[in-house]
Amino acid sequence: MNIPRSTKIKPSHLSRNAYLYVRQSTLRQVHENTESTKRQYALKQKAISLGWSIESIITIDTDLGQSGATSIERKGFQKLVAEVGMGKAGIVIGLEVSRLSRSSSDWSRLLEICAITDTLIMDEDGVYDTNDFNDRLLLGLKGTMSEAELHFLQARMRGGLLNKAKRGELKRPLPIGYIYNDNDQIVFDPDIQVQQSIRLLFETFRRVGAAWGTVREFNKQGFKFPLRVHKGFRKGELHWVQLVNSRTLEILHNPCYAGVYSYGETQIHRTVTGKKSVIMPREEWHTFIPDSHPGYITLEEYERNLKILEGNAHPRSEDGRKTPPREGPALIQGAVVCGICGKRMTVRYQNNGKILVPIYVCQNRSVERGEKICQSIHGAKIDEVVSKILLELVNPLAMEAALEVQKELNSRKNEVNKYYMHQVERARYEMELARRRYMGVDPDNRLVASQLELEWNNKLKEFEESQENYEKQLQIQIQAIDEKARLDIRELATKFPEVWNDQNVPEREKKRMLRCLIEDVTIVQGHDITLSIRFKGGTSKVLTVPKPERAWEKFVTCTETITEIDRLTSDHIPSEIAEILNKKNIKSGQGKNFTKRIIERLIREYNINNLYTRLREAGFLTLPEKMQEMGYTQRKIQKFRDTGRIDYRRYNDRNDFLYEPCK
Repeated sequence: MNIPRSTKIKPSHLSRNAYLYVRQSTLRQVHENTESTKRQYALKQKAISLGWSIESIITIDTDLGQSGATSIERKGFQKLVAEVGMGKAGIVIGLEVSRLSRSSSDWSRLLEICAITDTLIMDEDGVYDTNDFNDRLLLGLKGTMSEAELHFLQARMRGGLLNKAKRGELKRPLPIGYIYNDNDQIVFDPDIQVQQSIRLLFETFRRVGAAWGTVREFNKQGFKFPLRVHKGFRKGELHWVQLVNSRTLEILHNPCYAGVYSYGETQIHRTVTGKKSVIMPREEWHTFIPDSHPGYITLEEYERNLKILEGNAHPRSEDGRKTPPREGPALIQGAVVCGICGKRMTVRYQNNGKILVPIYVCQNRSVERGEKICQSIHGAKIDEVVSKILLELVNPLAMEAALEVQKELNSRKNEVNKYYMHQVERARYEMELARRRYMGVDPDNRLVASQLELEWNNKLKEFEESQENYEKQLQIQIQAIDEKARLDIRELATKFPEVWNDQNVPEREKKRMLRCLIEDVTIVQGHDITLSIRFKGGTSKVLTVPKPERAWEKFVTCTETITEIDRLTSDHIPSEIAEILNKKNIKSGQGKNFTKRIIERLIREYNINNLYTRLREAGFLTLPEKMQEMGYTQRKIQKFRDTGRIDYRRYNDRNDFLYEPCK
């Protein structure tokens, strides 16, 4: 069949490629609506009959299974627009407007680009020239109707879905513990172990009153929690996994376990960055039907659990940002990073008499999995070191050096700004020149006019980009510091220690001052505590802080005294050692005078060889051994000892003796 060539098709169009765009909205349509796909591919023959060779016809069908509501995910449509924008396309072919786009903004943009590059558009009804007013009007109406058609389809589908949800008949993926029976009713999972696991979770939460406590109890006992696969080739399979905190919170917040059929807990809101799922308050849910199916807990218990969770909640920074300064003496609260796992550390307080002592704790693993905390560090010494560093930074000399650096940076920044400003001026001149050329051409000379229009648009784009770069530079430009500001800064640096040490300044304000200089502090606890302080300017400083003494370490006897006890043990019994030390006015770790019992305890705890062991190592004999050596009775040996005829040594306070062997 010969189709007459349209008068709109010119040799300039035939010299370029023809682009056939093929699209179906879903993969199901690709497999089931095969006739529509065939009709789209058949348009290639129509293009051949209009004068394009088969080699010059390019088929773009990479968007099969993609919706035309937006161009974000459609790689094929993006390629088509790029080819048209570069002037490679003589004609764009689609079965109908809805195949190319169902978005008025995307469709209008394509029409504008086609008009600039003098590209034709063809559908099943005919060929259109985008530079012709009537054709442009008709294409615009078709695009609007295509978008309206999509809106009506979605509205009808959405209305039917919500109407079904309001009756509680809309089937949705069920949480673990529920399934649909043959009558599409929600019933308990027939697996008794699954039911027991869920009931055990609610019973444990009822007992401990915290989600993380429930996780800890499960993992402590080695209990696994069921997980049923909803998608993929393993759909329907049951797995047993470790319970985590996020899963526990999800179950406790799900009203389905209270026998409630609900729909609309989360809704999609359109934002400038795209669609966003938002958790809605209950009064804005589409459906809330109590007692629609059997529940593991009552609705009253579900409400009570939510109140418990709300009371347990505390401010957390899920995206890694610092938490705002709060009350309390913890100086670097909210800015502490764990050097082991990289998470933000929280703060606890311990009462030390009348003083609150901060303790920095990394409890992410504990909260999420019920495991042991990553590290817990006494914070008093750390705050003291950070405070000292801060006072060293804010001093007149340091501020003067900072002002000089600031001045140098301002000078360099001005040079950069001049460069960008010159770029803007050059781009503005070239844009004006291109505009004058375009305005001066004969409108009937379309070949020259279209090329000059394209050049004008390119220069306009370059001008906008250069102006945008210049504005960005202005935004990040460092403000110049005048003399009055210099005096104010010097005065602040002079008075800063006085302000910092003032007892009337609230702790929150001190933390705010600290945040002006310090970005964060990374802590690692080993033999000592390592601090990595990152300042606002990008520099960092690493410090080592000794661990604070524990309570029992404050009462430890000093090493010199233990050495002296070790030396005296070679010749003296514990009571004699205590007497010698007391005469020298040496005190125990608790500041008390030494006694026989204290000396004996220290000898045991520090593994000091007592006098008995040392004498035995020197060869001294016990009484039975001495009797055997001399061949005398015990009474005879004791008589020799009392008269001094044999050498002996007393080795304890109970008058026990060892005897020197015969030479």
